[in-house]
Amino acid sequence: MRLSIPASAFVAAVVGFGGTLALIIAAAEAVGASREQTASMVTALCLAMAVESAWLSWRTRMPVVTAWSTPGAALIGSSSGFTINEAVGAFLIVGALLAATGLFRPLTKLMSRIPASVASGMLAGIVVSFAIGAVKSVGADPLLIGPLVVAFFVVRLFNPVLSVVAVLVGGIALAALLGRIGEMPAPEMSTLVFTAPKFSLAATFGLALPLYLVTMASQNLSGLAVLKAAGYEPEPGPPIAFTGVVSLLTAPFNALTTNLAAISAAICTGPDVHPDPVERWKTGPFYALAYLVFALFGASLVAIFAVLPSSLIVLVAGLGLLAALANALAIALKDEKERIPATVAFAVTASGLTVAGIGSAFWGLVAGIAVLVIERAKFR
Repeated sequence: MRLSIPASAFVAAVVGFGGTLALIIAAAEAVGASREQTASMVTALCLAMAVESAWLSWRTRMPVVTAWSTPGAALIGSSSGFTINEAVGAFLIVGALLAATGLFRPLTKLMSRIPASVASGMLAGIVVSFAIGAVKSVGADPLLIGPLVVAFFVVRLFNPVLSVVAVLVGGIALAALLGRIGEMPAPEMSTLVFTAPKFSLAATFGLALPLYLVTMASQNLSGLAVLKAAGYEPEPGPPIAFTGVVSLLTAPFNALTTNLAAISAAICTGPDVHPDPVERWKTGPFYALAYLVFALFGASLVAIFAVLPSSLIVLVAGLGLLAALANALAIALKDEKERIPATVAFAVTASGLTVAGIGSAFWGLVAGIAVLVIERAKFR
């Protein structure tokens, strides 16, 4: 076996974990999760991804790896007024919806018919607040953040995939030199914390449905596209259904949705992994092994993030979503006839509008689709 197989899997796992862990922390904080519940969230997510990636890769003989929902974490992180119990209830609903989508083909087709422009406008509205937060952190903490921003764009010239991880590692080192890091916590093993779910209409429409939509449109469909671009022909239903079932099992331990990976999958599916596409599925078990290690030390990693400067966390979260924001805006504005509906979806979502306790992501999608229907009626 080539060394490139475990090496690629490890790089994909490190990029996926280190580059977006700050978003998971932000999501947990937004719904009022305790430190123990946050550590449980990270641990349960890592265990879910390990099980999913190992099983799906072995079963399909394709490099099918999974990830947590990055736009979903951004959605939760930008929300307000929800409790961790309501969030767990929403996670259960999303898991059930994903399982149903994978099991019933008409649902998969229905999801694929949601206009990409409007869905991307909503996604851009979700993540733009994090990008703005990263910009504001420069003014709030220029000595620490300024050099890291420069480093990010320099590293991107040579390796865009590792640029966020480089900022995180470099930021920890610089913060330590500046005496900005609190007392490092003692290493501790991870534990899972059960949280009773609470179901409400506000959380269903404000968290669950938008989380389901962005997970399908921005993660699962993109993950399938990455596999197809690499020459594979995956059947969409079974992988999506499996991630939905696993998400159902991990949701009571505070874990948000897991789904097919896109960026991580791109690292595991290329010719650099192995010249023979038939052999590349072996990255899945090694990827799973890396996430088992992350799961063991999830509590320690969350504790370490807790003593880092808040400006550094905000920066890493914002930079980690910069590529997603650029891609979402490009798709949203690609079709000239759909630019206004997409822009409406973006503006309403980014506004933070809350009506009847339901968050702006849902209303952004509704507004965008409504304007699109009106626009199309005009051209008939």
